[in-house]
Amino acid sequence: MTSLAPDPRRQAARLSAATAELDPPLAVLDLAALQHNATDLVHRAGGSPIRIAAKSVRCRWVLHDVLARPGFAGVMAYSVAEAIWLVRDGVEDVLLGYPSVDRAALAELAADPKLLAAITLMVDDVAQLRFIRRVADPVQPIRICLDVDASLRVGRGRLQAHLGVRRSPLRAPADAVRLAQQALEIGGFSVVGVMFYEAQIAGLPDSSPAVALVKQRSALELSQRRTAVVQGLRAAGVVLEFVNAGGTGSLELSAADPSVTEVTAGSGLYSPVLFDGYRTFRGWPALFFALPVVRRPAPDIATLFGGGYVASGPASKSRLPAPLDPGLKLLGTEGGGEVQTPVRGAPASHLAVGDRVWFRPAKAGEVLERFDGLHLLDADGGIRAVPTYRGEGRNFG
Repeated sequence: MTSLAPDPRRQAARLSAATAELDPPLAVLDLAALQHNATDLVHRAGGSPIRIAAKSVRCRWVLHDVLARPGFAGVMAYSVAEAIWLVRDGVEDVLLGYPSVDRAALAELAADPKLLAAITLMVDDVAQLRFIRRVADPVQPIRICLDVDASLRVGRGRLQAHLGVRRSPLRAPADAVRLAQQALEIGGFSVVGVMFYEAQIAGLPDSSPAVALVKQRSALELSQRRTAVVQGLRAAGVVLEFVNAGGTGSLELSAADPSVTEVTAGSGLYSPVLFDGYRTFRGWPALFFALPVVRRPAPDIATLFGGGYVASGPASKSRLPAPLDPGLKLLGTEGGGEVQTPVRGAPASHLAVGDRVWFRPAKAGEVLERFDGLHLLDADGGIRAVPTYRGEGRNFG
């Protein structure tokens, strides 16, 4: 599925017109772009159901809206408390993307059959299993998924390089089988799934031929090892309900693996700046925030209120939000400030105190921790607001 994204300057004008009566800072979700991105993700998944990564969305309305669309099934949460909240709100299938030591939430989960049937915890270490059983006495087995390292390792010994994120200590089929057996021995658990998150493919823009080579090599190695892990677990008597993989940046590769039964995506719904560097797909920017002009310190500089919405990850320019107008740039000496953000460029000379500048966040989801509401922009220019996680008083870390 290919189509050209809306022109940035026209999009900024449309956003400003729709929100003219609202005071910035504010966040807006373009529903036409959301629709385009959701459809594109389903196309790229090639028939594999897509589990929505909640950390990349952080708005209950958006989660329910996308879950109602064909091709999407289930949520990947990042907190047990979040998972409980979503299930009590009607979500029927929640997979935790990360291990948890939230004692209160684990105890609440263990005491409720409805929660136990809908929520699957993530583990990669027997210590996590023992911790859970110390703080929780489940009324029925706790569903667990094994997180298996999906990184690429090249070289040997002291010269070995680890390409990918540092997540799970599980890597070989024997590692996964051993932990599944330990879960059975401890008792109170049911192993129902296995997950592989290939961050070195999904989260790495196509910046050079070397990157393309790493992705290609990693995909081949992981496909072979993933198949071996799944076969090893099944041979050991583990009945797997699902094999989860992928992210927005690797959807096609993950879905093409016969051993994978579902893929995960979330950031692609909003299409933040970090995805501009991918060659295999191009989403439509859907999530924006506006900051007001409060100062004019120089003819080509406008200073905005707020703007310190820097994304997580390694400290670099890639984690900074980007002005929607390509003629505006952040100052290298200040970047996005906590209470003020200067922008420079020819368009700044036409900005007056009280005007607004639109930005795209570097990453999805995180920026909504700074806003109580998310304004939904309809195709006809209508605007309405729904609460974010923060707006509903929900902070899951």
